[in-house]
Amino acid sequence: MRLDEARALVTGAASGLGYRFALELARAGAAVAAVDVNGEGLRALAAEAAGLPGRVETFVGDVADEPAVRAFVRDAAERLGGLNVLVNNAAVLLDGLLVTEEDGWVRRLPTAQWRKVLDVNLTGQFLVAREVAAEMLERREAEGVIVNLSSLARAGNVGQSGYGASKAALDSATRTWALELARYGIRVAAIAPGVIRTPILDHISPEAQQALLAAIPVGRFGDPNEVWLALRFILECGFFTGRLLEVDGGAQM
Repeated sequence: MRLDEARALVTGAASGLGYRFALELARAGAAVAAVDVNGEGLRALAAEAAGLPGRVETFVGDVADEPAVRAFVRDAAERLGGLNVLVNNAAVLLDGLLVTEEDGWVRRLPTAQWRKVLDVNLTGQFLVAREVAAEMLERREAEGVIVNLSSLARAGNVGQSGYGASKAALDSATRTWALELARYGIRVAAIAPGVIRTPILDHISPEAQQALLAAIPVGRFGDPNEVWLALRFILECGFFTGRLLEVDGGAQM
């Protein structure tokens, strides 16, 4: 797919990797529908994208809210003249141990916290993928690409049972959707970034950052542009589907 012919919906676009994806797609000439619950971040994105070869339209919406998903997918398709790309990036990170014991008191991971993570990271990605795929079929798009954002946590990580479970399930869904949608000319793939220099690192102590760094063979954190390059490859390579790209500096070796 040529990037200047892409009409892409990017979720979680108000910050972090989603912000970078939307900006780089617009820089490459694509028309972008940027979705997030954070309206302020979307306004900043639109302002930064002004003057780029492509364009960015913004939509405030919650991927875990089914009526909202139907509405923003429909509206985005109308404003962009259809959709042929989905970057399924929206996610929440709410860490917590299954149980902890301190001073004779046992604390359980709250069920509401577990459900929130799965609602956004798994059900939300399912809802958006379903609606965008349906939109592609209804408009008879010649080709389409869905890219899901996974994580190294899918293999298990302390304090991330909900997050890891959601990403592991998303990997399975990626392969399933790739098999189901290939007949319609829609490719489905995933990217699993390692530790990337995004604002979330600012909330991690220097000691914890050093521990993370020690587990990365290349000896540094990733740059958001390196994840963008993985996304660009998937979009442009028409023979790539049903697979996951790990962009992690060798952390999973």
